[in-house]
Amino acid sequence: MKKILFIDRDGTLIIEPPEDFQVDSLEKLEFYPCVFRYLSQIAEMADFELVMVSNQDGLGTSSFPEETFFPVQEKIIKTLKNEGIVFSDILIDRSFPEDNALTRKPRTGLLTKYLEGDYDLKNSFVIGDRLTDMELAKNLGCKGILLAGSGKSGFDTETQVLQTGSWKEIYRFLRLSHRTVKLSRQTKETQIDLSLNLDGKGNSQIQTGIGFFDHMLEQVSRHGSIDLNLSVKGDLEVDEHHTIEDAALVLGQAVKEALGDKKGIGRYGFYAPMDDSLAHVVIDFGGRNWLEWEAGFKRERIGSMPTEMFFHFFKSFSDAAACNLHIRATGTNEHHKIEAIFKAFASALKMAVQQDIDRMTLPSTKGVLD
Repeated sequence: MKKILFIDRDGTLIIEPPEDFQVDSLEKLEFYPCVFRYLSQIAEMADFELVMVSNQDGLGTSSFPEETFFPVQEKIIKTLKNEGIVFSDILIDRSFPEDNALTRKPRTGLLTKYLEGDYDLKNSFVIGDRLTDMELAKNLGCKGILLAGSGKSGFDTETQVLQTGSWKEIYRFLRLSHRTVKLSRQTKETQIDLSLNLDGKGNSQIQTGIGFFDHMLEQVSRHGSIDLNLSVKGDLEVDEHHTIEDAALVLGQAVKEALGDKKGIGRYGFYAPMDDSLAHVVIDFGGRNWLEWEAGFKRERIGSMPTEMFFHFFKSFSDAAACNLHIRATGTNEHHKIEAIFKAFASALKMAVQQDIDRMTLPSTKGVLD
């Protein structure tokens, strides 16, 4: 389903004149700072369609003749198009506030086709400079981004997810917020549901039926600053193999999908000690799966998790994520050794997937990472 950015015009794309709030001449036309640079980058992301939605009080009446509006409007559209910013739809309401028209924001009369069509409104956004834009977002079932200073705050945070005076911050938010994935996998051996946010805060809810495995995946979430919800119902009455292997495959697939085109990522990462143990984990999201493993264990199990499955977990992750993993660990305490590996893996993962939105280039001289 398509995602939409419903974007206000005056006060959002262009500066709204404080004396009369009406841009009715080319002399009054002034674009919002940095709108070209960052909205063009948003347009290049290909995640969203752009739709302009604007109230123009009394357009077509003596107070706001069409001949004063359209030269400005055409200049705006042409200038934005020259910067790669193209709107799939332009919706203008001409009513006055006192008309209480169903087509006037925050009402949704102009947007019926988006409410009834095949659109992902839950993951769409309204961007505007007024609280009525945030109310429009709520009425549409979208999220809201308020382009305004702190003086206009006060809308509910479930709808209004960002308030800023900067298009750069809007771009940063949209660029990072899309690195989320939800996956489900069902076989005769396992039923897995996973949600992942690569740019999270380290929050997790994990239930695999294997306590020590849960503990290790919590380390990945916390130390990797990844939000991870994972539910696995596996055939533990047989053994732990399918549960661990399939969880690793789904996690690896989720990371691969969340990375998307991989532009701006660090690509590489490594780390970490834990008391007597020292773990080295080096990762490369270069598009080729490989695992080098130098970690032996003297115990058959740690908790209820077979130690032979540690290698298999990382091998399965590497295969599904299409990444290169080199893992080495030394130490005397087996619990410390494997926990150091998982923490090092989490830290390496965090470094490798971290995105520099000011340098959205592919970290490769060959021009592709797949």
